[in-house]
Amino acid sequence: MQTLEKYQSFIIMAAVLMGLMVGGIPVIQKYAGIFILPFLMIMLFGLFIMMPFGNIVLSFKKVRFFWTSLIINFIWTPLLAYGIGAVFLSGHPMLWIGFIMLMVTPCTDWYLVFTEVAKGNTALSTSLLPVNLVIQVILLPVYLYMFFGTYETVGPGDILGSILLVLVVPMVLASAARLTLSGRRKNVIEEKVSPFFGQFNIIFLALAVMAMFASERDALTGNPSIVLLLLVPVLLFFLVTFFVSSLAGRLMKFGRADTVSLIMTTMARNSPIALAIAVTAFADEPLIALALVIGPLIELPVLSVTARILNSSNR
Repeated sequence: MQTLEKYQSFIIMAAVLMGLMVGGIPVIQKYAGIFILPFLMIMLFGLFIMMPFGNIVLSFKKVRFFWTSLIINFIWTPLLAYGIGAVFLSGHPMLWIGFIMLMVTPCTDWYLVFTEVAKGNTALSTSLLPVNLVIQVILLPVYLYMFFGTYETVGPGDILGSILLVLVVPMVLASAARLTLSGRRKNVIEEKVSPFFGQFNIIFLALAVMAMFASERDALTGNPSIVLLLLVPVLLFFLVTFFVSSLAGRLMKFGRADTVSLIMTTMARNSPIALAIAVTAFADEPLIALALVIGPLIELPVLSVTARILNSSNR
């Protein structure tokens, strides 16, 4: 595990505190929002550079695992998230939308760290990343329209436009970089570019988080109850998902390593992707983006504890 990856939750928390501090300076608060999207797009460029699309075949070989993961992530999880949100966040529709956006997008990066800590099948987990990424990009507008179409916040076209901007552009640039470098120096990507982003992508995310909290400092300090409002539903989501995925692993008779991978891929959420879309599609609704920033502050410690519990149970 890379040094910085070990301290992701602390780095994000430090970014939050730093953003709140520098956001007290009027000129910084005024212009900080300009930097959110560029930092997120750099991070996503790094994610696509590292994305092992060539390993996608492995996920199809384990058919039962593949379909179990997809059913939990893209059928059960959205329904669970909507139900929890209906109970705890129905009086706060913007937080509810942010909560849904977080919970319907499976993680495509940091959950591999926790899978490794818990001694899961990291290769199998890695092979699912391209599948999860493509499906969540396609289905996110569907979920939002299905659950929140009556709120008339933004239309499906606005969301699709945001997806094209924040995902397709970094993906095309990453693909172009791979093609260019592979033709001249075959090992540059694997030996230099991917390790760089593997080590420092968390920094780009932290810079985006810091810019977010600096630009929306007044919205957050004026609504300190946001964290408390999200705490219970987020924790409940992870608790239920943990037991559902553990039960699914036993029912499907997966080995321990595959069950750990299933637990992690269904618990971890993709806040960077959802945040990048939210800051463009919901530019006038800062509470949605704030929900997507606060969520990982709860998620990362939960994943860390879960990984260590799973690891200790194997001894």
